[in-house]
Amino acid sequence: MIDWTIIKILSWTESYFKDHSIDSPRLTAEILLCFSLGIRRLDLYLQHDRPLEKNELAQFKVLIKRRIGREPVAYITGEKGFYESNFQVKKGVLIPRPDTEVLVETAIDLLGPCKDPSKAKNVLELGVGSGAIVISLAKACPGHNYLGCDLSFVALETAIENAANLAETPIGFFQGSWFDALRPKESFDLILSNPPYIPTKDIQGLVSEIKRHEPLLALDGGEDGLDPIRNILDNGRDHLVPGGRILIEMGFDQKEEVASIAKTFSEYETIEFIKDLAGHTRLVSLRKMG
Repeated sequence: MIDWTIIKILSWTESYFKDHSIDSPRLTAEILLCFSLGIRRLDLYLQHDRPLEKNELAQFKVLIKRRIGREPVAYITGEKGFYESNFQVKKGVLIPRPDTEVLVETAIDLLGPCKDPSKAKNVLELGVGSGAIVISLAKACPGHNYLGCDLSFVALETAIENAANLAETPIGFFQGSWFDALRPKESFDLILSNPPYIPTKDIQGLVSEIKRHEPLLALDGGEDGLDPIRNILDNGRDHLVPGGRILIEMGFDQKEEVASIAKTFSEYETIEFIKDLAGHTRLVSLRKMG
């Protein structure tokens, strides 16, 4: 009978994940074993020769099966690191991506912290998901007025929990589809969004972790993937103050189409595209005249 120590179970799991084409097999094995045992990654090596009890092996085996079934690690552990914080995530809530951190960084450059309440900006995030974007922004730029909306109740519930745990600056959340729940003349200095932008026909070509587990509502952008972006640019005109800005994440290959859509609205005087750390076009930034 094998004496399953931490180091032996890690090596076996890494090999098993490799055989099943699981991304980052060693890192995944370490994260899941830490979660299962309730220890830090450093402890895996400080306690490398510690034998696992039968119940610990059984619990870890359940997690291995879930990952082999292509369930994302973030859903298994219930959290995902983004920018400078760890956010709770669950089924029905889009998992934050590192690519989206450029949206936060760009918004931080536009806002900065505010110590004078009379100069506070009004900020709206459309489609908050876990709340990772608006919460990260509120933490980095305190003193402004933050609102976030989402059509999904599960997403809103998660965002509210994350805000309560992570943000000192108050953030208001409400349920609604894009701008539908806002008053007609309610306006903002900054509107930002990571909307669905994957064309419907491409959804089935995504990896199993995404198409089988993550919410379709947060992925499917319509026939060409640009329906939500059209909506935001169209209706956003009525909810921006003069000189206000919209920041939208988009697909790396959608620059030309988004530029074409943006140019149909005369209210935007500045249209810029911003690249992520990998060099891919990731954001469109638009400034309203005034």
